[in-house]
Amino acid sequence: MSIRPFRDIKRRKTKVINVGNVKIGGDNPISVQSMTNTLTTDVKATIKQINNITEEGADIVRVSCPDKDSTVALKEITKHVSIPIVADIHFHYKRAIEAAENGAKCLRINPGNIGDESKVHEVLRAAKNNDCSVRIGVNAGSLERDILEKFKEPCPEALVESALRNIKILEDQDFFNFKISVKSSDVFLSIAAYRQLSKVCDYPLHLGITEAGSFVSGSIKSSIGLGSLLMDGIGDTIRISLSDDPSKEVKIGNEILKSLNLRNRGVKIISCPSCARQAFQVIDTVKILEEKLSHIKTPITLSIIGCVVNGPGEAAMTDIGITGGGKGNNMLYLSGIQSEKVITEDIVKEVVKQVEKKAAELGDKF
Repeated sequence: MSIRPFRDIKRRKTKVINVGNVKIGGDNPISVQSMTNTLTTDVKATIKQINNITEEGADIVRVSCPDKDSTVALKEITKHVSIPIVADIHFHYKRAIEAAENGAKCLRINPGNIGDESKVHEVLRAAKNNDCSVRIGVNAGSLERDILEKFKEPCPEALVESALRNIKILEDQDFFNFKISVKSSDVFLSIAAYRQLSKVCDYPLHLGITEAGSFVSGSIKSSIGLGSLLMDGIGDTIRISLSDDPSKEVKIGNEILKSLNLRNRGVKIISCPSCARQAFQVIDTVKILEEKLSHIKTPITLSIIGCVVNGPGEAAMTDIGITGGGKGNNMLYLSGIQSEKVITEDIVKEVVKQVEKKAAELGDKF
């Protein structure tokens, strides 16, 4: 059972590209990305972080490749991870070539920063030869000098002009396996740039608010920016940029998609903010349940409501629900129907049991 969305989002149709075994664009699920913050040359630490990111629900991960030692390290790293790696390249074209040859499935480049177009052509040849896609990464903080002089400051038109210029470079080399981003740390600038770009090209778009900030402020900025675009049907893959653990970026990304009914993964908890009516400690219970149910991959809805004012109504629309009752007797709902009373001390244990049972019935191999 799940809540029927009030409004279904009609996604903009884009071309389909491949990032390793992950398809981006078209009717494919919107993918969630993150980026490692370990030294890529520290192979063991990078593999561990990628696997943690994967466990949290990432589909793709980006890895910095500032030097040759980092691109060489990709060869070993890719043997021990299950999701495609995007090599983050900024200036030196040889790093991009090495990354493609050592197992990267996508190259994040800004062709304007690579230098002479002949160098870009070499990068594209390496990408083609190694079945590697490209992300054109346009950023308000690193626009081409002539574009910045033309527009005087970063603006939506400047970002879109840079994107279209770089698109032409790839298209002229018969290279079409690419996605595009036009990022800024300014929410309004980012939204406007993506909206303009979506009107003039049909390549898949990678959404993000760059350098968004700390966990709280960055999550809010990203939710507003990406949420606005996603509700317009714009966006094929997303990354939440936080000054925090990369796994938290994935968690927030998946929560944004779940909130918009664009993707379902894991347990979706509907809970009250708690008040004097609560029959048990809702806030503490939800925190514990989020941790204990993080291993569930199957979409399941769970309502945790502290009293009978809204509890029965929410429970009627979720797979599993708990509603607070008097004298420590709380009601368990299964598929919207009252099942049995649960004493407060047993809420966590009983909910975990019921969620795991439901997940197993749906084929979750947790």
